[in-house]
Amino acid sequence: MDKILKCSNLSKNYGNVEALKNCNIELKRGRIVGLLGPNGSGKTTLIKLINGLLVPTNGELLVDGKKIGVETKKVISYLPERTYLDPNVKVYEMFEYFKDFYVDFDINRARTLLHELGMKEDSRIKDLSKGMKEKVQLILVMSRNADLYILDEPIAGVDPASRDYILDTILNNLNKDATLIISTHLIYEIERILDDVIIIRDGNILYQGETKALLEEHGSLDEWFRKEFRYVKTI
Repeated sequence: MDKILKCSNLSKNYGNVEALKNCNIELKRGRIVGLLGPNGSGKTTLIKLINGLLVPTNGELLVDGKKIGVETKKVISYLPERTYLDPNVKVYEMFEYFKDFYVDFDINRARTLLHELGMKEDSRIKDLSKGMKEKVQLILVMSRNADLYILDEPIAGVDPASRDYILDTILNNLNKDATLIISTHLIYEIERILDDVIIIRDGNILYQGETKALLEEHGSLDEWFRKEFRYVKTI
């Protein structure tokens, strides 16, 4: 199956608010996909639906040809926007936890990535800087041999040098058949690595297709995005 993700007429309502409106999306394997849109556009809702954290109001969502559930969670590696690390544990304990919980977790890869940063496995999470905590989270996510990686704002709040490290870590540890969805507002930093783009506005898919088509037409994805959404009210 060449499709890792398929959404058919996918909708999600919060009471009277339509967060997603009849969205149709298909993602092929082996692609790096930018999920873009202003705040309140529906990006986080879509991410949570894919990860089984929300239930659709209408429509169908398939990952690897399966409905969202236990089997799809096995093939998705998810980096949420907010940290989930227990501040009182040590880094090696997180590695051991992931090894026990995920059969596809490569603990040797995790250790190699950590040592490249000059970090110690016995460092306690609460003693790490914000940037280091984010890197540990990224190492945990990218050390799984998953089919679908979903990264929600992985480079927000870190310095430019750290952004380069994060992007390099993503690219160097992504197997050629895996698909990566990356959601961020820092479009300039990532547009060079994107194969495809999904742009959401007010719960609707505004654009889905290859990045090069937008670049050929507009020169810069970041500049086009700024102009397109300049007057969109965000919440």
